Amino acid sequence: MSVKIRLQRHGKKQKPFYWVVAADARSKRDGKYLEKIGTYNPNTNPATIELNLDSAVKWLHNGAQPTDTAKAILSYKGALLKHHLDGGVRKGALTQEQADAKLAAWLEAKAGKVDAKKQGLSKAQADAKAKALKAEQEVNAKRIADAAQAEADAIAAATPAAEEEVAAEAEEAPAAEENNETTEA
Repeated sequence: MSVKIRLQRHGKKQKPFYWVVAADARSKRDGKYLEKIGTYNPNTNPATIELNLDSAVKWLHNGAQPTDTAKAILSYKGALLKHHLDGGVRKGALTQEQADAKLAAWLEAKAGKVDAKKQGLSKAQADAKAKALKAEQEVNAKRIADAAQAEADAIAAATPAAEEEVAAEAEEAPAAEENNETTEA
């Protein structure tokens, strides 16, 4: 029986969520498995991966072959490096303490890279939000200025018309008085 470390799809349409499992190569993709090793959620940025490192290395020691995507996940989380270092310990090339120190240093460096990416993404998102807010404020200021200008134009347009009406009424009033005087005389 050959064992594969592969992904088992879960989740709903357009929202995949995967279990990383050790399964018999002959079983269906989402069928029976031997052990659940971890999870992989590609919907987040960066992708969320939870992996039982010891269990994954145990299966690699027993000869399980990872699929391409599972191999990338195992490499990302350091399972392949630990498997490689354990081989060096078995051959006597290095001690277990040296292997553990190398793995810890690699995991720390990897965590720093992931944190830097998360900070870069959050900074980019904050910059985009600030830029959108500034653009919205400019649009609002322009709209308010246009409304004030339109109101001033309406007042200016109404003022000469009102002055003309007052002037016309003033001209009509003396003419009406003259008409009254002529009719009285």
